[in-house]
Amino acid sequence: MPQMRAAAVLVACALAMSGCKFVKTADQQAEAAAGAFDPDKLVADIWDAKVVPYLKGRAGSFQEVSALVSGNLDAAAQKYGHKEKQGNAPWTFAATVKGKITSAETKSRAGSVDVDVDGDGKADVRVAIGPAIRGTAIRDVLDFVNFNEFKNQIEWAQYGKAFNTRINTLSLEKLPRDGLVGREVEALGAYPLPAAGQLPQFVPVTITVGG
Repeated sequence: MPQMRAAAVLVACALAMSGCKFVKTADQQAEAAAGAFDPDKLVADIWDAKVVPYLKGRAGSFQEVSALVSGNLDAAAQKYGHKEKQGNAPWTFAATVKGKITSAETKSRAGSVDVDVDGDGKADVRVAIGPAIRGTAIRDVLDFVNFNEFKNQIEWAQYGKAFNTRINTLSLEKLPRDGLVGREVEALGAYPLPAAGQLPQFVPVTITVGG
């Protein structure tokens, strides 16, 4: 009889436990949060120490870069460019842009200005001014980050977007939106190899618009 009573108690406990839910402790929740993927923090942590210095050291003037791209893509890639070994990403080049704004698109969230860098009155490059930025040129030009450091394509894409978010917060939100045509612009950033006949799509990490 004592054995039967003990068995009954065990069964009752098991049934009671089956209806319970285990709740993570505050320490477990904090540990999980600390280990969560945070692309914005990853970008912020390397921005001043690595991203901007890398671009400053790697970039050539847009005229120099684009001329070398047209004449010798391999040489341009070695001197100014980077491309992920995985996937089909195009070469992306670090450059500086300095010239006069010939036209501006500010109605779209993916705002941009077309810039004449050689003084012939024709646009040579299209510079993103946000707030939305197409593509992931800044992530893609960096030779010290790569896809294999991330769990999957989703994290890699979120990481690329985090660069654009930071650019908008630090630089693009401060830009004027009216009366841009005819003004001078200077920028440091990167652009992917454009399709034939298309303007290069330049993403700035720093940008100033003068009078």
